[in-house]
Amino acid sequence: MREYVVVLLTAGLVTYLATPVVRLAAVRLRMMAAPRERDVHVIPTPRGGGVAMYLGVAAAVMVATRLPALQRTFEDSQTAAVLVAGGIICALGVLDDKFGLDALTKLTGQIAAAGVMVLLGVQLAFVFLPVADIGTLSLGPDIGVPLTILLTVLTVNALNFIDGLDGLAAGVSAVAALAFFAYSYNLGLVGYDEVASAPALVTAVLAGACLGFLPHNFSPARIFMGDSGSMLVGLMLSAAAVTATGRVDPQSFDSAASLLPLALPLLVPVAVLFIPFVDLVMAVIRRTRRGRSPFSPDKMHLHHRLLAIGHSHRRAVLVMYFWATLLSFGAVALSITGGRAELLVAIAALLVVGVVVVLSPRTRRTAREARAARITAQRERSRADHPTARAASSTVAGRSRDQAAEPAPRAAGAGQGVR
Repeated sequence: MREYVVVLLTAGLVTYLATPVVRLAAVRLRMMAAPRERDVHVIPTPRGGGVAMYLGVAAAVMVATRLPALQRTFEDSQTAAVLVAGGIICALGVLDDKFGLDALTKLTGQIAAAGVMVLLGVQLAFVFLPVADIGTLSLGPDIGVPLTILLTVLTVNALNFIDGLDGLAAGVSAVAALAFFAYSYNLGLVGYDEVASAPALVTAVLAGACLGFLPHNFSPARIFMGDSGSMLVGLMLSAAAVTATGRVDPQSFDSAASLLPLALPLLVPVAVLFIPFVDLVMAVIRRTRRGRSPFSPDKMHLHHRLLAIGHSHRRAVLVMYFWATLLSFGAVALSITGGRAELLVAIAALLVVGVVVVLSPRTRRTAREARAARITAQRERSRADHPTARAASSTVAGRSRDQAAEPAPRAAGAGQGVR
């Protein structure tokens, strides 16, 4: 564990120190994010922070090669595969941050980077389907390769979609990486994998890079991670999901008689990446129903909806952090404990708290409007019941009766014949 802490701190420190340098370079190269209608920032902000994150990742991996316990993680090519593919997709993101690539070019580059990662050794080997007694499916290259590429591309774009508020993508990615690390490390402790494993190393390094970048990116952000960062994070999280869950046969678990532990290797990555994937699916459905491209931008993402409800910028980000933490670590805790009743009750209680926190601005606004309506009605009743108001009302009524009793004036020429 201490060596994982060392590489996490190394990634965080290098990323933190490299980010100001990358920011200056981005300003000189005019890699600036100008405010658009769907954006929440109001001044041009440099992007390309993913370069600093990749430098932190590379430095931490180099340190890991010198640590005795973590040297075993380099016995296969998985860590190197993630590092090489991460460099490719980060370079693609830099080009997009600078020149604004079209969606098809970006998608092609994402598939190429994912393909390189698969060719170098990161591939789904097992998938457990807890339905209809299907059980564990052993995937060959003809299925495992395209499925891994598809998962990687989906994760990359999901992380890209939630990168819409200062600090949101970096914080959610740090939570997801720490949750994957806890899951991978526990697999090693209980004997289903090595404690010094590629997924544990990749997620520890990624968590450090995200945490090192977050002080520069939290609201008000001084630099954005850009596509170079969001695509890098998405690729590394996908690799963690594949390497942590795709090489372990769930039916070898001691608690194989229980459906929940069997399903957890499939549910953990889904829960960890739940928020990005939900945002991605909702965006695709929303845009295709309107006859638009799935990649066309809009202002209806989850974080935009939180702002529309009434949350402030920072509060919306913190709410997303809460949900990411609850879902990610809740699933990991279930996988470690086997689904104890006390844990399920605690998760259910926190889910209720989360819903209340999300809806609290709308509830407060409704309460304020109702209170204002009651005060206005009370003031009107008070004015009507006041003696001065009653006297004035009587005077006005008397004048109206007097005017009604007076004969109407005759019009000029009334009653005279026409000459």
